[in-house]
Amino acid sequence: PGAVALVAGDGTELTYEELRRRVLAVRQGLLKAGMEPGDGVLFSVIPSPEAVVLALGVVAARGVVVFADPGAGPEMFTARLNLARPRWSAANALMYAAGRGPIAMLARRRGLTLPNLNSVEISGQGKLRPIVVGPRIPGVPFRALSYRKLIAAKPTSETVEDVPDAPAVVVFTSGTTKKPRAVVHTQASLAAALDLFRERLPLGPGDIVHTDQMMLGLPTLIAGARWSMPPFGCSPADFARLLDERRATHTFCVPVHLSEVLDARPTLPASLRYVLLGAAPAPAALLRRVMSAAAPTTHVLSVYGMTEILPVAIASAQEKLAHTESGADGDLLGAPLAQARVSPDDGELCLSGPNLCRGYLGDPPLNELPTGDLARIDDDGRLVLTGRKKDMLIRGKFNLYPGLYEPAIAAIEGVTEAAIVGVPSPETGDEEVVLAVVGTADPAELQRRLPDLIDHDALPDRITVLPELPRSGRSRKLDRNLLRDAVQEVAS
Repeated sequence: PGAVALVAGDGTELTYEELRRRVLAVRQGLLKAGMEPGDGVLFSVIPSPEAVVLALGVVAARGVVVFADPGAGPEMFTARLNLARPRWSAANALMYAAGRGPIAMLARRRGLTLPNLNSVEISGQGKLRPIVVGPRIPGVPFRALSYRKLIAAKPTSETVEDVPDAPAVVVFTSGTTKKPRAVVHTQASLAAALDLFRERLPLGPGDIVHTDQMMLGLPTLIAGARWSMPPFGCSPADFARLLDERRATHTFCVPVHLSEVLDARPTLPASLRYVLLGAAPAPAALLRRVMSAAAPTTHVLSVYGMTEILPVAIASAQEKLAHTESGADGDLLGAPLAQARVSPDDGELCLSGPNLCRGYLGDPPLNELPTGDLARIDDDGRLVLTGRKKDMLIRGKFNLYPGLYEPAIAAIEGVTEAAIVGVPSPETGDEEVVLAVVGTADPAELQRRLPDLIDHDALPDRITVLPELPRSGRSRKLDRNLLRDAVQEVAS
């Protein structure tokens, strides 16, 4: 109980005993305030110990944490709220203040339109019941439940009912204003995902995990290790500094972020035993760079999964590089942790298992998830990603899947990243195939080398060198629509 569970961005420590007390106090306060089973809580609290305590307290009270980005734009935000129909709102004080007045004007000047959480109403339910983290600054509703007051109470009960089938989290992932899409996870599906992480990633007392990601932070707490949280908006240089100062043994980054960390500090601390990469494919050049920057004993792992089911597979950097350097096609994902099958009809990867979400909000439950990813299973039983169904390019009678060739191109010396995109021809319906690369490689030299590496029908019509590939979202995934615009702009 006296061991440190969480270290905040400013270095403040929270013990396991105090973490448990605060979660139970929040649960008790929410129940006393009228939270009922299934109540949705629109969650806009920045990553922090307060966010962890509040989210766990909501789930312990049988509420549902609803992640719907308030910065998604007024129409999309409204559409998402109309689908999720939350009864509560949890946000930092500045978030409430940013919906109106001077702070709202400042946000709009910077291109950010935030909703006024004080006036959001759900048809048939009325206004959201507010929970505030932080001081009562102007703009915070007077009726808001204070996080500080919630955690100050002494819990009268330590019994929390285990309801595996109860929804726990709703995460909006994509969709349109007419049909937004939200993933629903239950207590059981989340528990199964956390157990898989813990089984595959050795964790225990004495380990220090540096991340702001819940799906790695929660297994840390389950294992009795220490969760080190970077401050919100942490720069790559500060992230690297804290890795060293806090003697982190594990960390998780999206590939682009880790690249920025290595730009700021080319050597990773010797204390690191595990570096996890996820949310987007890790290029071969980055894997080599991480392995060079880390100690020889450090395990560099790439995690494949999606919001609906996580984790699906984990592969080491050595495995991925060996696969690419062997000349094999596609991106090696590793041995499946979920139940995986490849559709014989079109090669689409379909997944199931206890860590699969219940389904999409408002839709029937899912028994199997068609991922939209194209894959094969190699002779060693490992998953190999060969492309995305929706990314397919049409070239005459040849269907070109970029993911089949991008890893091999990115492994060429002088290429940091590579992506293939199609620019449709209004005359023929075919697509001009454009290869965009980041790095020092000469396009003419690439044109000469590519016929020995990839199918003749997949050779690009044009090669464009860009300073960086366009990315979007918190996970910084490649945005092929923006890439298409970028290569067309270069051509013009």
